[in-house]
Amino acid sequence: MSTDVVTKKIETRIPARLDRLPWSRFHWRVLIGLGTVWILDGLEVTIVGSVSARLSEQGSGIAITTGDIGVAAAFYVLGACLGALFFGQLTDRFGRKKLFIITLAVYIAATVATAFSFSPVYFFIARLATGAGIGGEYAAINSAIDELIPARLRGRVDLVINGTYWAGAAAGAGLAILLLDTSIFPADIGWRLAFAIGALLGLVILVVRRHVPESPRWLFIHGQEDEAERIVTGIEDDISARSGTKLPEPDSAITVRQRRTIPFRTIAHTAFTRYPKRTALGLALFVGQAFVYNGITFNLGTLFSDFYGVGSGMVPLFIVCYALGNFLGPVLLGRLFDTVGRRPMISTTYLGSAVLVVPLTWLFVTGTGGVWVFLGVLMATFFLASAGASSAYLTVSEIFPMETRALAIAFFYAIGTGAGGIVGPLLFGQLAASGDRGTVGLGFAIAAVVMAVGGVAELLFGIKAEQAPLEDIAKPLTAEDG
Repeated sequence: MSTDVVTKKIETRIPARLDRLPWSRFHWRVLIGLGTVWILDGLEVTIVGSVSARLSEQGSGIAITTGDIGVAAAFYVLGACLGALFFGQLTDRFGRKKLFIITLAVYIAATVATAFSFSPVYFFIARLATGAGIGGEYAAINSAIDELIPARLRGRVDLVINGTYWAGAAAGAGLAILLLDTSIFPADIGWRLAFAIGALLGLVILVVRRHVPESPRWLFIHGQEDEAERIVTGIEDDISARSGTKLPEPDSAITVRQRRTIPFRTIAHTAFTRYPKRTALGLALFVGQAFVYNGITFNLGTLFSDFYGVGSGMVPLFIVCYALGNFLGPVLLGRLFDTVGRRPMISTTYLGSAVLVVPLTWLFVTGTGGVWVFLGVLMATFFLASAGASSAYLTVSEIFPMETRALAIAFFYAIGTGAGGIVGPLLFGQLAASGDRGTVGLGFAIAAVVMAVGGVAELLFGIKAEQAPLEDIAKPLTAEDG
C-alpha cells in the first residue's frame, strides 16, 4: 500500500475553532514551550561572537585563530541547513511534537559536547551537530506555532517569538561578561561554562515543552481527527471555564481527504510549479537576512576588539546593546504586521535596514565618531533588520499548504541560509582577518544589497496574509483533492 494513500474524506471545523479562540493560558504555554527555542539559538550564536576574542587568545585551552571563528560559524550554519532539511521532512511525516522534542535533545547533547572542545576540528564538528539540532527546531517549531496561534494574532506573535532570539543573545552576551572575567574564572574555563549554561536552559525548555500538544491541523489531515477533536475541545472547555462565557460558533468548515503522508515529489511540485513567485519571494527574504545576520553577528566580537580596541572582557557589553536593538524591533513593530499589513511592513524593514547600512559603512571605514556612534547606528539598522528577518520565517510558514509547511520552512531556511549564512560568516571572517577597514566595509556594502533585494522581492511578490486563516492563504493539498 502506498504511504500517501487516501484513507477517508472528512469535514472539520478545527481550523476555524482554533482561529476564533481568545488569547488564553494555552497560548502562553505554546509561547513559552516553543518560542524559547530562539533564545537558545541567540544564546549559541552570541556566545560564539562574545567569546571569539577569548578563544583566539593564548591560554584559552583551544588553539583557534580569528579566521577559524568564521569557519566554525560556517559549520554551525551548515549543520543548521542539513538539520532543517532532514528533520523538516520528518516533521511533516511524523508530526510536530515528536520532532520538536527530538531536535531539542540533539541540541542539548551537541552543546554539552562543545563545552569539552580541545581542538579546532573537534570544535567545528560540535558546532555542526549543534546547528543540526537548531535547524530542525526551526522547521518543527515555526509550523507548530503558526498552526496553534489565532489568525488575527499570528503575525505579531510569530515576530515576537522569533525576536526572542535576541533576548537569548543579550543573555548570552551578559553571561559572557561574567564568564570571561579571568578574576572569577580561568581563561580556559569561562567560555566552556557559557556553552554548558545553554545546555542547562535546553533541559528546562524540554520539560516545559512536553506539555505542548500536537498540532490539531496536522492530526486531522493524517487520519487522527479524534485526537485533534479531543485537544481542541479541551482548550475550548478550559477557556470557557476560566472566562465564564461561551465561545462563539466557528464560521467555516473545510473538507479534506486524509493521507498518511505526502510524498516529496508533491511538495516539490507545489513549491516550484504551483507557487513559483512565492518560492522566489521566500528565497530572496532568507538569503538577505541570513547573509546579514550570520555574517555580521558571528564576527561582531572580532570587529569590536580588532578595529575599535575593545578588550575581550568588554566585548559582550557592546553585544548586549546590539542584541537589545534587535529584540525591540519585532516586539515594537510586530503588531503592525497584522494591522498595516505584511507587504508594506516587510518591504519597509528590508529596504530601510539596507539604506541604514550606508552610513554604518561610512562610520566604520572612516572611524568617525568612535565605537559608541558606530554602535548606535548599528542598533538602529538592526532594529529594522530584525523585524524583517523574523518576518521571513512567518512568510514561508504562511504561504504554502499545511502538508508542506515544515519542509517548506526547512527548504527555504536551508537554501537561503546556505547561500547567505555560510558565505556571510566566511566572507566577513576573511575580510576581518585582513585588518583593513575599507576591506571590511565591502562586506557591509554587499549586505546592504542582499537586504535590498529581499525588500524589492516583497514589493513584487508579497502575499496579503494578515489576519487570514492559513487555509485561505494556501489551500491544503488534501482539500483540493477533495
